[in-house]
Amino acid sequence: MRIVRRTIVALAVVSLFPGLFGQARNFRLGENDFLLGGKPFRIMAGEIHFQRIPREYWADRLMKIKAAGLNTVGTYVFWNALEPEPGQWDFSGGNDLAAFIRTAERLGLWVIVRPGPYACAEWDFGGQPIWLLRTPDIKVRCSDPRYLAACESYILKIAEVIRDLQVHRGGPVLMVQVENEYGSFGNDRDYMLALKGFWEKAGIEVPLYTADGATPYMLEAGSLPGTAIGLDPGTNEKDFAEAARLERGVPVFCSELYPGWLTHWGEEWARVKTEDVVADLRWLLDHGKSFSLYMFHGGTNFGFWAGANFSDKYEPDVTSYDYDAPLNEMGQPTPKYFAIRDLLVRHQPKGTELPKLPRPVPTIEIPAISLDESASLFDNLPPAVRSPQPGPMESYGQNHGFILYRTKLLGHRGGKLTVTDVHDYASVYVDGKFLGTIDRTKKETAVDIAKGEPANESLDILVEAMGRINFGPRLIDRKGITERVTLNNMTLMTWDVYCLPMGEDDLRLLKFGGRPADRPANFFRGRFELQETGDTYLDMTGWKKGVVWVNGHNLGRYWEIGPQKRLYCPAPFLKRGRNEVIVFDLHVLRPAPVRGFTTLE
Repeated sequence: MRIVRRTIVALAVVSLFPGLFGQARNFRLGENDFLLGGKPFRIMAGEIHFQRIPREYWADRLMKIKAAGLNTVGTYVFWNALEPEPGQWDFSGGNDLAAFIRTAERLGLWVIVRPGPYACAEWDFGGQPIWLLRTPDIKVRCSDPRYLAACESYILKIAEVIRDLQVHRGGPVLMVQVENEYGSFGNDRDYMLALKGFWEKAGIEVPLYTADGATPYMLEAGSLPGTAIGLDPGTNEKDFAEAARLERGVPVFCSELYPGWLTHWGEEWARVKTEDVVADLRWLLDHGKSFSLYMFHGGTNFGFWAGANFSDKYEPDVTSYDYDAPLNEMGQPTPKYFAIRDLLVRHQPKGTELPKLPRPVPTIEIPAISLDESASLFDNLPPAVRSPQPGPMESYGQNHGFILYRTKLLGHRGGKLTVTDVHDYASVYVDGKFLGTIDRTKKETAVDIAKGEPANESLDILVEAMGRINFGPRLIDRKGITERVTLNNMTLMTWDVYCLPMGEDDLRLLKFGGRPADRPANFFRGRFELQETGDTYLDMTGWKKGVVWVNGHNLGRYWEIGPQKRLYCPAPFLKRGRNEVIVFDLHVLRPAPVRGFTTLE
C-alpha cells in the first residue's frame, strides 16, 4: 500500500465479455500479459473495501464501478475485523467476504482479493489482529513462528471462503495478493515464500501477485518468482522498466494508481488534481497496461478502525476515508469520476455500451438535536484490575477504546508527571479535578502537577487509543500507557486499571440522568424523530474530542482540530420514528446541538 507515495490498496481488472461468469475459465500469467481463456487480457480495476461500506450499499458502489468503464473490483480483507479473538471468526454482516464477491459477480465484475495478512490501508494495525500484541515479544511480518502460525490459520480460513469462487471454478476471483508492499518493510524471503506456500496448500490456484514501489530495493525484497508484479504506483516507462529488470517473465501492472490521498487529524484535506489522475491513467491506457485505481471509493473508518502513521511524529488518520476518490464518502460520483469515465469509454471492447448509473441514494438533513441527558464516565466504571504498574490495554485483553489508570499518591504529591509512553491522548485528573492533557501528536510526555493544600491524594490518567500505526517500521504500537509513570522521577506503583472498550453492550449499561456535567469525560444522549431515512453527516461543531454513536452504531472519532467536522451516518444506521444519538466527549461540559447535513464540508 503505499511506497513511493504511500497508500493502500490495489486490484486488477479484466475486460468483461457477455456470458463469462458461470463458466469454468482459465486465467494465467503470460510473459507480458494476463491471459483469460488463453487470450491477452487487460485488468482495469477500481478498489473499494467492503468492510468500510455498509453492506446495503455494496451493490450501489459496484454498479458505479461498472458504469465508469472498469471491469474488475479489488478489495483488501481486514483480518482483525474477521478474527477479533483467536479462533473466533465473524463473517456476518459487513464482514461477509463471500457475499461481496458474489455481488460483484452478479453485477458483471471480476474480483481481485488482497487478504494481507498485512494490508496497511490506513486501517488499525494494518489489518493484523490486535490479539497478537498480547504476546510481549511478538515480531510481525517475518518468520517468527508464532506469527507464521497465526498467518497460516488465517489463510486457511480465507481460502475456504474464496476457493470455490476462483475463476477456473466458474467464479469471478482472478488473483490473490501475497502480503502488501513488503519491500517497504522487510527482506525476509522465507516469510514471503511461506505465505505463498500457505495459499497454494489451501487450494488457491489462481495467480498470486505482489505489490511494491517501483524502486530496485523494494522490488527485490518484496516480489516473488512466479507471481505477477504490481507497482504502487506505476505510471511511466521508468517504473515498468524497474520491474522488467528482475527478468521474471510475468506481467507487470499498476496495482495502485492514486486518484486521491489520505488525511491525518490536524492537516488540510488531501487533494489530487483530476488532470494529474487523468494524465497518468491515459498513459497506462495508451501503453496497454493493466491497472487498479486506489481508491475508487474510500468509504469510512467506522468505529475505532482508523489507523495512523509515524514520520517524525505520530499521525492518526481521520474517520472519513473519502480519499478525494472518484466516488465520495457517500458514494456519489464526483467530477473526477466523470473525467475518468470519459477516458475509459474510449477504451472499451468494440460494441460495449456502459450501464447507466444507479439511482442516487437519498440524503437528508436533520434539524438540531438536543442532547439533554448526561452520564459521567467516572460514575460508570467497570470493575478494576489491580496492577503493580500500568500496562498497555492489550495486556488486559482490550483491543480498542479508552482505558483509565488510577493510583494513590505517596511520597511525591506534586511536580513533573512523566508518562512513558502515552499512546495516544491522555487526560490527567488530580483528586478528581481535570488538570490537563498529554498529546502524542505533539510529542508531549509530561505535565506539571501543582502541590496542593491539603496535599494531593489521587491521580487518574484517562487514555484514548487513536489508532495503531499501519505503515512503516513502528507497527508494534500498543495502546494506553506502554511502560511506566513517574512523578519527579519516582516510579508510581500500585494502580487500579479500568478497561473502557466502549462497545455497544457497554453503552447499554450507562446510567444517564438530567443533571449537568460537572467535570470532563461525559456521555451525552439525545433522541430525534425521522419520517424518512437517508444518508447524512452529523455536524460536531461546538464539540471538542470524542466519539459518536447512532442507534448503537459507532460513527467514529471527531476532533476539533479538524479538518473533519462532520461524521458520515448512512441511512441503514437510521430508522423511521425515534432514533438515539450518544456522544462521548473528553472535554465538553455543556453539549452543543447536533445537526445533520448532506455534505462532508
